[in-house]
Amino acid sequence: MGDLFDSGEGTDSNAAAAAGGRDVNRPLADRLRPQSLAEVIGQTHVLGPEAPLGVMLASGSLSSLILWGPPGVGKTTIARLLARETDLHFVQISAIFSGVPDLKKVFEAAKIRRQNGQGTLLFVDEIHRFNKAQQDGFLPHMEDGTILLVGATTENPSFELNAAVLSRSQVLVLERLSLADLERLTQRAEQELARALPLLPDARDALHEMADGDGRMLLNLIEQVAAWKVPAPLGAEALAARLMRRAAKYDKSGDEHYNLISALHKSIRGSDPDAALYWLGRMLEGGEDPRYLARRLTMMSTEDIGLADPQANTVCLNAWQTYERLGSPEGELALANAAVYLALAPKSNAVYVGIKAARRLAKKTGSAPPPKHILNAPTKLMSEQGYGDGYAYDHDAEDGFSGQNYFPDGVKRPVLYQPVERGFERELKRRSEYFANLRTKRNS
Repeated sequence: MGDLFDSGEGTDSNAAAAAGGRDVNRPLADRLRPQSLAEVIGQTHVLGPEAPLGVMLASGSLSSLILWGPPGVGKTTIARLLARETDLHFVQISAIFSGVPDLKKVFEAAKIRRQNGQGTLLFVDEIHRFNKAQQDGFLPHMEDGTILLVGATTENPSFELNAAVLSRSQVLVLERLSLADLERLTQRAEQELARALPLLPDARDALHEMADGDGRMLLNLIEQVAAWKVPAPLGAEALAARLMRRAAKYDKSGDEHYNLISALHKSIRGSDPDAALYWLGRMLEGGEDPRYLARRLTMMSTEDIGLADPQANTVCLNAWQTYERLGSPEGELALANAAVYLALAPKSNAVYVGIKAARRLAKKTGSAPPPKHILNAPTKLMSEQGYGDGYAYDHDAEDGFSGQNYFPDGVKRPVLYQPVERGFERELKRRSEYFANLRTKRNS
């Protein structure tokens, strides 16, 4: 797969000259491909003078790189320009179409080039699609300087690339183009086309939103719009009628899936119902399974709200059941109700923290048995062993509370559940302190 401004090798100089310096038959993205890194739109956090690539180029020491970012943000363009600015021979392959024989040919050619004093920048598009063995094949050639590897990926390198490749490379994160970046790109396209797009300001903004941060997508849309013969500039509604809005980037099994569910979870934990609805809507629009969302909402009710509002869990379970009965799209409203309820509910993770502490203590104390006084003695032998001796029946005690110890002998009594002063847990905190004080009194 190509990237922003990417195209095939070479251009037809005669045709370009005949068109006054422009080859109108070439795609707009190809005609606008930057000729230097300074012309690249966006990614200043990577390309600026004090940014990683700016510092590397200024020092004359370029390392192997992994460019991680969404489609259409300039990964191929940057790699090609890096080769040009460092006088390295540029070789591009795609992990989708290349195998081990192709890699061997690339490495052999790079070795010959190196012997002749010419370095090689090997750009590998979709590098995450290579398996572990294929990725391992790069290592010796990276280490001896045969190639300088620049890999491009839309997936999280931490999950998709070998640790050995990552340890020899610097990961640079490229970002979606901002609306301001897309406007600059539109202006550059209009200069190339020598005319303004037939769009009113609201339609121009809508066009940028349709591109969804993808520069190549924007240029493809601009080519379509520029070809229209319209008597007057179009508004946003007319543009939407003529162009299909691009589906939001969403991979239900990939990184975006986990990014958006994290955003939903953090919005609910942060008591922001509007953000919660937005991220829930994003996931539903992306085709997420509503049952997955119902399960995650229910989990959030137990982790982040807990006993501060015991009703929250019931609301989620009812929403889940409502969805199962109604299906989509009607049942999705029940999930939205649950998301808003959770966002506005009082928050507590006291039980979540408590059970984690309890499990750590359980692991530490091993197989320490319960104290004998709280064990039943169904057999004579067990009775003779002292099982049940000294057990105090709480209902017979004053206030219905004996204050006995229920932890293993030799285990210092911990405080695992520490309720907060919010919601229903305020009442549970009062009760917990009441029994703690009474326990101290009974045992003094």
